[in-house]
Amino acid sequence: MKTSDIGKLILRISFSLLMLTHGWGKLNRLFADEVKFGDPLGIGSVPTLILAVFAEFIAPILIILGFKTRWASLLPIVTMCVALLIVHVSDPFNRQELPLLYLAGFAAIALIGPGKYSIDKR
Repeated sequence: MKTSDIGKLILRISFSLLMLTHGWGKLNRLFADEVKFGDPLGIGSVPTLILAVFAEFIAPILIILGFKTRWASLLPIVTMCVALLIVHVSDPFNRQELPLLYLAGFAAIALIGPGKYSIDKR
């Protein structure tokens, strides 16, 4: 048993489970009577929220399973870049720290791949 594969599994599961806590709230917000969400890209609140749900709820589930892991990791990477470079760009570091941490984690997942314990490797 290679410990690097266990490390990849822990990385995938931990970052994705933590991201799911943010995505769950956005998923619920998507089905609210009136959608209120930021529009940092200028594409509208609803499309922005849908993209955020894909990046913070759907993609982490795929990453946990290890299915299309590298592709799925791109969604939270892009979302965290938007959060860091547009939404929180003028905020103090303590507000930038969480998107930066998620960006680093999902970038690592994208670079190293899912490991042995994944659907991708079956």
